[in-house]
Amino acid sequence: MSGTAGALTSRARLDRATWSALAEAHAARADALTAEHRARQARREKHPVHDFLFTYYGYKPGQLRRWHPGAGVALEDAPERADWRWYSPAPEPDASPGSGSASGSGPRAGAVMPDADAFAADKPELARLVHAMLVRTAARTGQFGCFGLHEWAMVYRTPEHRHAVPLRLGQAGTDAVVEQGELRCTHIDAYRFFTPEAVPRNRLTPTRETQPLLEQPGCLHAGMDVYKWAMKLGPLVPGEILLDAFELARDIRVLDMEAAPYDLADWGVVPVRIETAEGKAEYVRRQREFAERGNALRARILEAWRGSAD
Repeated sequence: MSGTAGALTSRARLDRATWSALAEAHAARADALTAEHRARQARREKHPVHDFLFTYYGYKPGQLRRWHPGAGVALEDAPERADWRWYSPAPEPDASPGSGSASGSGPRAGAVMPDADAFAADKPELARLVHAMLVRTAARTGQFGCFGLHEWAMVYRTPEHRHAVPLRLGQAGTDAVVEQGELRCTHIDAYRFFTPEAVPRNRLTPTRETQPLLEQPGCLHAGMDVYKWAMKLGPLVPGEILLDAFELARDIRVLDMEAAPYDLADWGVVPVRIETAEGKAEYVRRQREFAERGNALRARILEAWRGSAD
């Protein structure tokens, strides 16, 4: 999970040799993380588990390769980044951001930095949303009683399924698991795929408007979305954190599909049988671990960003 460099703090300055080495190491790590996906793409093969992060979120492997230092970290001798989105000229080391140098000579030629103020000015609504989602989700108590039934609710009492693979318990057995359990989904982007018959069985009615109020760290999809929020912040998030968020999303996706109702044996997926007491216990144990990792990443993103106010 760890990256190639320690955390950088706002106002740090990196010479070109240093930041170029960090960028190269980041690209190599990103390439390793996406190698299997890119190989499948070349063979025109699809994977029901691992393609999700690229198809649902829509971010390409090339976007993961691009390294950024994080908000307020100056890159010296980086004129090629001067016109990159949300980058601004970096002030001299002894000057406040935006004030020029103490001698009045202005920003050092070619030194640039990701600018949280530029992002907030360009995307004020997005800045407020991302900040709210990171802060409020982390502040809530995690809920660990859903047992991954959101995926089961997406195929409840319907012959048409999102994935062209069989149900390991069959349709009747799958429906019975939903009916014997309780749907407690808090995440709009899972709930919106529920079948019409499953919707009224859910304890809540998540909407896009209530998302900042309902999101909680125990939700697997909220954990995967940490990757989405990191991507949306672009250069304000250090590359190491971005790749750590991608790894978290990848690991969560595996459990999401292991606990799903599908028979994915052909792809080497061993099911977590949440219809049993043992399966429920394993799901909750791993769910709690992901909640801890997700909250740690939320804190790291906020610290690196030093963005909009609460």
